[in-house]
Amino acid sequence: MSELAFVTFKWQPEPGYRSTFGPAAVNTLARMIARHYRAPHRFVCITDDAEGIDDEVEVFELWDEWARVPNPSNRRNPSCYRRLRMFASDVPDWLGPEFVCIDLDVVITGEITGLFCGLGNFKAWGDSNPRNRYNGSMWYHRAGTLPHVYEGFDPFRSPMTTRQQGYYGSDQAWLCHALGPGYPIWGIEDGCYSFRNHIMTSQRRTLPEGAKVVFFHGRVDPWSPEARNLAWVREHYR
Repeated sequence: MSELAFVTFKWQPEPGYRSTFGPAAVNTLARMIARHYRAPHRFVCITDDAEGIDDEVEVFELWDEWARVPNPSNRRNPSCYRRLRMFASDVPDWLGPEFVCIDLDVVITGEITGLFCGLGNFKAWGDSNPRNRYNGSMWYHRAGTLPHVYEGFDPFRSPMTTRQQGYYGSDQAWLCHALGPGYPIWGIEDGCYSFRNHIMTSQRRTLPEGAKVVFFHGRVDPWSPEARNLAWVREHYR
C-alpha cells in the first residue's frame, strides 16, 4: 500500500497581496495531519523558501511556471495557477501515485482518515461558493490520471474563459472548467466547514459538532487574533 502524500505550497506573495504564511504554518499543518490521519502518509511542502521548515517535512523546490498570471477575479487576490502543474503526467515519477493538496490556512479538528478512503481520480472540497463546484483549499488527485487539466491551460486565454463562465478564483476556476461537474466533493456532511460561511456568521462562533476540517479562506487566518480568541482554534491549531 502506498503512502498518501499531503502536499502544501508556500511562496512569496505577489506585490500588493498580504501574506503571513511562514514556516510555522507549514510545521503546524504537518503536526495536525500527523495527529488526525491514522494511516501511512508523507507531508510535502513545495516552496521557494524552506528556511525554518522542520526536517520531517519533505521539501521540493517551487517552479516559476505561470507564477505571474494574475487572478482574473481580482488582481489583489492570490494567483495559484502554478499549482496546476500537479496534474502533469510526470507527477507520479517524483511525488508518488496519489496525493492531497491542502492549503496552509486550515484547522484540522477531527479524525480525517476516512475522508481519503475509496476515492477515484479526483475529489475536492466544494461547499464555499455557489459559483464554483470545486474549491482549491483541499483536493485529492490520483496523480497522472487527468493531464488535460495541466496541458489544456493557456495563460493568456484560460483565465478569461473562466471569468466569462462566471467561475471565481484562479486555479480553482480552471478546475471547475476543465473537470466539469462530474466529480465528487466534500461538504459539511463530511465534517468540512468554512470558517467564513459556516462559523463566523454565528453569534458564538463555536465549532460545529462533527467538524473535521475548518477552512479559513478569506481575510481571517487561524493565527489571526480574531481566530486565536476562540478556544477551539487554540486547542487544535498547534
